[in-house]
Amino acid sequence: MPRAVREQQMMDAAVQTFGQRGYRAASMDEIAELAGVSKPLVYLYLNSKEELFTACIRREAKALVEAVRAGAEPGLPADRQLWSGLRAFFTHTAEHPDGWAVLHRQARTHGEPFADEVTAMRDEIVAFVTELIGAAAREAHHDPALPDRDVSGLAQALVGAAESLAGWANETPGVSAKEAAATLMNFSWAGLENLMNGRPWQPPGPARGGSGR
Repeated sequence: MPRAVREQQMMDAAVQTFGQRGYRAASMDEIAELAGVSKPLVYLYLNSKEELFTACIRREAKALVEAVRAGAEPGLPADRQLWSGLRAFFTHTAEHPDGWAVLHRQARTHGEPFADEVTAMRDEIVAFVTELIGAAAREAHHDPALPDRDVSGLAQALVGAAESLAGWANETPGVSAKEAAATLMNFSWAGLENLMNGRPWQPPGPARGGSGR
């Protein structure tokens, strides 16, 4: 069997084991047995447990980013692009629950260098969503008044909500990727549309005689 194919088998087994057992509890013996190879072969191909876990994070992160970018069809209105990107995100996380568990739970809870790998992936997705929100602002009016910092903040909030919702959807029977994406669109798009059309929500002013705090 070609080395690349054998490595992918080991990686598949590692993602499943790490996703279901956790990084600390997972053993190289379990991974080797699931992959149908000897433990020395796993070490020969993929070195240490730490390096194997890092390789799993990178593979799953790359696949998720590619799925989101491929899902957001260019040329569509901004809301349709965001909708299709969200559907692609939730479809991918639903179809790869172990990979999502590795990224969303395991990598983040075990510190550097694992958390740094996930941060890099998240930054790429946030940058992509920022582009979509900026495009929506330009569609709404030719001279958007929405500051870059506000666009970036909205993208951060949207991605954070998507991450939490994906975890919930994967653990709740009967929730489809389409339903999860629709939930987030209903939560976010009405507010984004109002903001980009010059109707932002404003906090109430200070009560009469109050300090304003």
